[in-house]
Amino acid sequence: MLDGGQLIRFLPHQHKVFEKALKLDQDGRLPYSTILYSCVKKSGKTTLNACVACWFAYELAPGTEIIVAANDLEQAAGRVYRMARNFIERNPILYSEVMSITQREITLKNGTTIKAIPSDATGEAGANQSLSSFDELWGYTSERSRRLFEELTPVPTLKNSARFISTYAGYVGESDLLEDLYRRGKSGRRLWTRLPCWENGRLFMYWDSKPRMPWQTPEYYREQREDLRPIAFMRLHRNQWVSSENALFDMAKWDACVDKTHKAPLPDKNIRLFIGVDASVKKDRSAVVSVYFDNGRLMLGPKRWWQPSRKHPMDLEATIEAYLLQLARGFTVQAVLYDPFQFHRSATTLKRQGLPMREFPQSVPNLTQMGSTLYDLVESKNITLYPCKDLRGEAAVAVAKERDRGLQITKDRSGDKIDQIVALAMCAFEASCCGDPGPGVGEVHIQRSAGGDYEAGAATDLEQLMVDFWDNPGEHYGGW
Repeated sequence: MLDGGQLIRFLPHQHKVFEKALKLDQDGRLPYSTILYSCVKKSGKTTLNACVACWFAYELAPGTEIIVAANDLEQAAGRVYRMARNFIERNPILYSEVMSITQREITLKNGTTIKAIPSDATGEAGANQSLSSFDELWGYTSERSRRLFEELTPVPTLKNSARFISTYAGYVGESDLLEDLYRRGKSGRRLWTRLPCWENGRLFMYWDSKPRMPWQTPEYYREQREDLRPIAFMRLHRNQWVSSENALFDMAKWDACVDKTHKAPLPDKNIRLFIGVDASVKKDRSAVVSVYFDNGRLMLGPKRWWQPSRKHPMDLEATIEAYLLQLARGFTVQAVLYDPFQFHRSATTLKRQGLPMREFPQSVPNLTQMGSTLYDLVESKNITLYPCKDLRGEAAVAVAKERDRGLQITKDRSGDKIDQIVALAMCAFEASCCGDPGPGVGEVHIQRSAGGDYEAGAATDLEQLMVDFWDNPGEHYGGW
């Protein structure tokens, strides 16, 4: 088989695994009907899967179907199919046996078809496949993909029919299909001491956590450790099962971002604030948190939180709205991000008074974007925080739920409070997207309300608030 113009040469451990998993008996039958091949990232799993598909198509089971299934994260033509197609097109001997070849199906002269299908069981009932190929089974998380896996069981009427699975570890409680196979394999008989292979009935499992390829060097793994989150590194490069929910922050790295000399700044129109608002009326805390740039570095700015209750619900006008207007009088407000669910009326009022309000619903994509941004800022020490016990307490209980596009901020227990962290993530995301706007020029002009309570340019109240905060932060920033 050719890969990039070079012959694919199996390493000794691969020879031993495949000799055991695919060696035919005296009757020409395979010893196993399900073969699970799992090892660390960049170990050639997909290449080997494609080799097995070509072997079935050309040698083992002519006149049958080879079905290559895509997982929930891929399009219809998965990586195994594309690689098998490349093998065939680059090898003159293999290509000479092709009748037709398309983006999703290859037909050979011996009557075999190699077909790529999406992760959907519709239309695959009654398939006559000698091999069903699955790559990265950890990504088969939907009900429809599980149904597809169950639909493509080995065909008992064929002499040889099997499922071949190449993957690395998944997420506990999410990658249920792979986890079930893994547990079944581990409950079987281990075949060798030095090579991690098990058999349980007609299931063969190779599950390796050791890097064995010549290109998996210490230098490569040092780079990967720097680039990846710890849970991602363990899953990809140690082939270990992980939870998709882990502590969002390494608190040692959080503490490394704290500068004991830094304080929330006094009002200054040259300071441009990016503000995040997480509002609640009856149960959760409400929080307003701001950040600003100082010589190109992101700094934690003024913030405040409130704890409502069912008996004493939030008066948004007297609390969050009033505080935002105070900030606007003392600073230049660049943007105020808010979730419209509880704050739409207030945002409309504030917008009429000149504040740059921006809707930022707490949808999964938004939570993921802002969670990943704040995580990266702390991880790389690119944000400066001032000492604050309540903010640190929220950071300690914030949980990261790993999504395809990044980290989503959440919490383990309903009683945990992370509202300031959410508000901080919102404004940090906006600031990171916009970049340093430079010194403030001009002001946000606050229009007089119906009651005449707010006047443009007044900053005395806010200055006094900041002075009082430094003297007694618990009284002014500890809730109401």
